[in-house]
Amino acid sequence: MPAPGITLYAMTAKGVAVCDALDKLDPTLVRRVVSADDPGVADGSFARLRQDCAARGVPFHDRRDGVPPEDSTHALAIGWRWLVPPAQGTTLLAFHDSLLPRYRGFNPLVTALIEGDAETGVTALLATDEYDRGDIVGQVAVPLPRPVRLAAAIDLVAAAYGALAAEIGARVLAGAPLVGRPQDEAAASYSLWRDDADYTVDWSQPATRIRDTVYAVGPPYRGARTLVDGVPARLLDVAVEDDVVIANRTPGKVIFVRGGRPTVVCGTGLLRVEELVRDDAGRASMLPLPRFRTRFG
Repeated sequence: MPAPGITLYAMTAKGVAVCDALDKLDPTLVRRVVSADDPGVADGSFARLRQDCAARGVPFHDRRDGVPPEDSTHALAIGWRWLVPPAQGTTLLAFHDSLLPRYRGFNPLVTALIEGDAETGVTALLATDEYDRGDIVGQVAVPLPRPVRLAAAIDLVAAAYGALAAEIGARVLAGAPLVGRPQDEAAASYSLWRDDADYTVDWSQPATRIRDTVYAVGPPYRGARTLVDGVPARLLDVAVEDDVVIANRTPGKVIFVRGGRPTVVCGTGLLRVEELVRDDAGRASMLPLPRFRTRFG
């Protein structure tokens, strides 16, 4: 029987946290790391994983250069977006940042933040042909302070990834079978994939939901999209203000400008724009606002 060993298919800060946790558990446990650089996520995780593997003497593979045949007893997919080919003798687990069966699918953490959830979590599950429907091997709940920015939420979830990976790794080292429990299909929900169009702010929504959206798609992502008098822009920071009575309420219109920062009318509530940049390579600040009569969206 081969000695226990794990291949990591890992991306993002969550992949770094898992790699660190398994190294602390047993430096010989991770046999190799396969990763991919995501140009849409500026968190430096790809370079960090490569550097850590070099320092630890762990083989590192860039997905673009091809993935070698699987020969570890176990494989963990962390933030991985592609099919991991099944290999005889290898148990494949996927880690998912929600408490399954809630939010199967894509970007579940962003969805949880936009929906105002008070809690998220991490699930380790046995991989199946259909995404996120395998038996659950372990879960860790993560309370979410509200409001919370994406970068802070990622740190909370990454710590939970590390804790759950250490638990799974200990079971692998002990030779314990990774047996899961079936998911409750009646409780299942899904989170759809997102692209840049989904970053566009809908000013007819409540101010609190727009704020949560801005926080949820901020760094390490590019930020929420809007138009400012037709000019493409990214909202990087906002604050909710108390609403006022507006006889001819028109979401997207500026109602106040204080210190060069506009307050924008929402479907309900008001939102003060604290940081706004052009949506181009230069990303120059668009504040202070040059004119009062400005329309967002």
